[in-house]
Amino acid sequence: MSEQESTPSIRLPDPARLVVSNSPHMRSGENISRIMFTVVAAMLPACAVGIWFFGLAAVWVLLACTVSCVVFEEGWNKLNKRPSTWKDGSAIITGILLGMNLNAGTPWWVCVIGAFLAIILAKQLFGGLGYNPFNPALVARVGLLIGLPELMTTWNPTHAMVSTLGAADAVSAATPLAMAPGKVEVLQMLIGNTKGCLGETSAIALLIGGAVLLIFKLIKWQVPVAFIGSVAVITGIMHAIDPTTYHSPVVHILSGGLLLGAFFMATDMVTSPMTRKGAIIFGLGCGIMTSVIRLWGSYPEGVSFSILFMNALTPLIDRMTVQKPFGYVAPEKGKVA
Repeated sequence: MSEQESTPSIRLPDPARLVVSNSPHMRSGENISRIMFTVVAAMLPACAVGIWFFGLAAVWVLLACTVSCVVFEEGWNKLNKRPSTWKDGSAIITGILLGMNLNAGTPWWVCVIGAFLAIILAKQLFGGLGYNPFNPALVARVGLLIGLPELMTTWNPTHAMVSTLGAADAVSAATPLAMAPGKVEVLQMLIGNTKGCLGETSAIALLIGGAVLLIFKLIKWQVPVAFIGSVAVITGIMHAIDPTTYHSPVVHILSGGLLLGAFFMATDMVTSPMTRKGAIIFGLGCGIMTSVIRLWGSYPEGVSFSILFMNALTPLIDRMTVQKPFGYVAPEKGKVA
């Protein structure tokens, strides 16, 4: 046998069959619309409970916010000669979240102003979906709270409260965080029969929605766990020190917008850190700031402010917690890499 025959031949692939493309080369099959409408489905239990307890007033607020957000989104696209984007679901989510952060008796014009702040100011002026540094719905809520504080802190009673206490007593009632410690009924907070924003009153409905997001892996579990856990620890310590002044950690977790913020707004893919370690830092920061504002601040609620503040720190957190590339070897001290 000759030397040429004994040498194994090398068969190169047919160049015509090679496909050259940019990364990513592996795709999950998900798209923006599918993700967005899955989130919408996760919000439906809390919206349904809000409608059950607050009636048609809640429906009108949700519709006014959602329709206004879609109109502003499409109006901006037409003004700038851009393709339509409302079908991706991002404006719909912003509208629903904005409605969930408002009182069931909010006037329609306030919903329109909130939609403008969310879509135009907080989203489109930064470049649209994926470029906004802050959660649009939270920007709108904080803007409305600063500009219309009295209207934003006036709460409609639930139908059950009116039938039980009478209209006059129900209207004068306070939200759980504003009530004296020991006077809050935890069961009513679980089901949603309490005063507050129409989408944040039912802890059970929000937990169901959060579970949906976790099951479909649309959010990082580290954010809500660190957020809720840090609030529980800090408020638990203060309650143990002085239970007559400070609410129990259970009340803090179930009341206000903590569960709504922890599962649906702090976990926003655009405005929250990308790494697991960063998600923990982000959640801890939200929880610490929320606790400080609730316990010692002038506002009874601090969820919105804390998430927006941590949104501003997200790029820094990502830079601090970025993972090293596979095979990376740190250069020796005194030597240039």
